[in-house]
Amino acid sequence: MYYPFFMRQLFLVLISLLVGCCSFAQRTFLHCGKLIDVKAGKLLSSMTIVIEKNKILEIRTGYLQPNSSDRLIDLKTKTVLPGLIDMHVHLESETKKGGAADRFVQNPPDIAFQSIVYAKTTLHAGFTTVRDLGGSGVNIALRNAIARGQVEGPRVFTAGKSIATTGGHADPTNGMRKDLVTDPGPTEGVINGVSEAYQAVRQRYKEGADLIKITATGGVLSQAKDGANAQFTIEEIQAIVAAAKDYGFRVAAHAHGTEGIKRAIRGGVHSIEHGTFMDEEAIQLMKEYGTWYVPTITAGKSVADSAKIPGYYTDIVTPKALATGPIIQSTFGKAYKAGVKIAFGTDAGVFAHGKNWMEFVYMTEAGMPALEAIRAATLNAAELLGMQEQLGSIEPGKLADIIAVDGDPLQDIRAMGKVSFVLKDGKIIRAN
Repeated sequence: MYYPFFMRQLFLVLISLLVGCCSFAQRTFLHCGKLIDVKAGKLLSSMTIVIEKNKILEIRTGYLQPNSSDRLIDLKTKTVLPGLIDMHVHLESETKKGGAADRFVQNPPDIAFQSIVYAKTTLHAGFTTVRDLGGSGVNIALRNAIARGQVEGPRVFTAGKSIATTGGHADPTNGMRKDLVTDPGPTEGVINGVSEAYQAVRQRYKEGADLIKITATGGVLSQAKDGANAQFTIEEIQAIVAAAKDYGFRVAAHAHGTEGIKRAIRGGVHSIEHGTFMDEEAIQLMKEYGTWYVPTITAGKSVADSAKIPGYYTDIVTPKALATGPIIQSTFGKAYKAGVKIAFGTDAGVFAHGKNWMEFVYMTEAGMPALEAIRAATLNAAELLGMQEQLGSIEPGKLADIIAVDGDPLQDIRAMGKVSFVLKDGKIIRAN
């Protein structure tokens, strides 16, 4: 007679315990010696960040003590800031002497396996989100593998294959001997005319890209003579932007030369990448149209240095690298002082992945205060991505992407190269 009653009571107790366990998920407490509030533009001391699952729950003054079931991470000797965002990387490849031959010997699996290494290196350097601006399409598969948790890397937003014109900077057949050259079209990311512009954008949508990247001018590392000539008509750019809008894409434009920069701005692109030879008119157009500038100073300096090494680049690339590379930093300085909107981007892959932090050094050398450089890699980058509600600052409700560095980067910007803690999406990636 009492046995069933006892069993019922035991069942109720077990259910109660189970509900209790589910209701009180483990939280993570970060005790931060210094915390950079990028939104308020302040350096805060002795702060606690409380994280639940993959979201920031609250930020409190002082060192709050967690419950016994919670996790405590001591960052009292560190400076804590939001996970960094690099708006211009190429995770599929990395520069090396004679690397121009890789496209003739590498298969997609080769590219995929090396991209895993570069992705991990980037994340461990404190860059929890990146915008991958052009590759073979392996970058889309890499993004998906990271999102599924199969591969360790930053959160990736990718353009897939860049869009070029025939012979343009992203034409995959540039520099090949005639018997190897095909006639690539919109499927391969090469367009001529308005109708093909629409087709190329739709193809990127079909393949799963997150945004569109065009090569509005020649480029430094392509096997073509001119690194700065305009390579799209304004009508073609306008068509790409219109098609992109239909599919919810933003458009980034690689552009070195002045005329190509101006056409891209007037055509409605969201960002200018590199912008090497932009003049005062181009700067004013960027302000008028609200176009973002992603400078990639590190890439400029790197290619100029590498070009001095005999045989590092092909004969057609070397003079372009020597002429173009050294100019980007001064262009950035002019654009910043003029009030152009700037988002952090490095062109990593053109130099060794993991050294993205050097961009902070070059930005401050050109006159940007350290806090503004950090904001460019957090708040500004998140806004250009359209992810400002989830990324870019340490605030309640945002994704728990948080890093810590040794030292105070507001006093010595080179501290950005001393990342010792990385939290991405609430998961500890690095703690040393």
